[in-house]
Amino acid sequence: MNKIDTPPGTGILPDFVAAAVNGSDRTFSLYVHVPFCSSRCGYCDFNTYISPDLGPGASHESYADTAIKELEFAADAMEKSGVQPKPLHSVFFGGGTPTLLPSTDLTRILKRADRLFGIDDTAEITTEANPDSLSREAVQGLADGGFNRVSMGMQSSVSHVLQVLERTHNPDNVDIAAEWIREAGLDMSLDLIFGTPGESLEDWERSLDAVLALQPDHVSAYGLIVEEGTKLAAQIRRGVYPNTDPDDQADKYLLTEERLDAAGYRWYEISNWAHDPHNEGLHQSQHNLAYWRDQDWWGIGPGAHSHMAGLRWWNAKHPAAYASRMLDNISPAIGQEIPDDDARLLEKIMLGVRLAEGLDLDVLAAQDKDAAMQARREANVLATQGLIEPAALEHGKIVPTLKGRLLDDAITRRLAGF
Repeated sequence: MNKIDTPPGTGILPDFVAAAVNGSDRTFSLYVHVPFCSSRCGYCDFNTYISPDLGPGASHESYADTAIKELEFAADAMEKSGVQPKPLHSVFFGGGTPTLLPSTDLTRILKRADRLFGIDDTAEITTEANPDSLSREAVQGLADGGFNRVSMGMQSSVSHVLQVLERTHNPDNVDIAAEWIREAGLDMSLDLIFGTPGESLEDWERSLDAVLALQPDHVSAYGLIVEEGTKLAAQIRRGVYPNTDPDDQADKYLLTEERLDAAGYRWYEISNWAHDPHNEGLHQSQHNLAYWRDQDWWGIGPGAHSHMAGLRWWNAKHPAAYASRMLDNISPAIGQEIPDDDARLLEKIMLGVRLAEGLDLDVLAAQDKDAAMQARREANVLATQGLIEPAALEHGKIVPTLKGRLLDDAITRRLAGF
């Protein structure tokens, strides 16, 4: 069982964290959550808010100061916990729509993080953005302030698909924003969603055409998941829209792989492709890889999650509650857990079988001879079924085939013994 409890208001970390982190090769990253949006998309269940003013410390105008206060709190807590400082491996501003804040506020947060922790010279520094939340001046301000990557929420290039998703941006503005991003010398990632109710295979191909015309450095493409509690889920229940179709999503995924691979994009995680014609490991999202590889990160902002050496904790979800705790100099964290060995193993399997670099077969052995033999038997069955690569298995790696990418849950269940 996982041990879940309330973290101390001081933010002090348990002794085992410093013991595990100090002197290790674990990387340390920073996530900054900006919870504001201009409107609420019908499919979204993220921790986002429409109001620009949610009280002291939780408005557009004051949010940067509150985030900086948590940065300072984090640096102090790490020092008091005996955790030796490490330069940031990556920084990611997510949301919400971070670029609803002025670029000067985003760069001010970034510069304070640099002064407190330092940032690796090769660090990937990303902000998410919506096409309609950018301007030429704002993008240049991000570049001048130290950002080197923008992840833009395109989702689709087809108007009726965007309407179902309740995305309010003008599709034409994607091209304009992409031009500004390129002018500023920033890397560009485009986020897409496939399988929206009413989206035909031809619609999806139009979106892929539009993406490839922009020649981004990176593409994320996710099958739509209808989350309970969202407006879209209620609309599907009432029959306003049909439910998503797994076969339709599989067809669109296969088309995505075909089109992107032909254009020099290589998958490195089931839903992510990097422009890397010669397989040199270029343009992969280093921040997301840090998550998938079980590295360390500190999450800033309401509802943000953090992870250090197996300890996980999460902040108060509502911006007003989060800001109130920060203004009172109390840790914004309201819960923490230490997953047990079984939960940790399941997570490693779930993440590892999504990656092109694969899951080490040794992870499944767990220092138990019987477990090692069982893991090898299960892996052999998966290879026979065409779900994992036989050549990789010979080298002790579990890597999904294209068929396996469509059935990654089945691979996880088999390896986890479900």
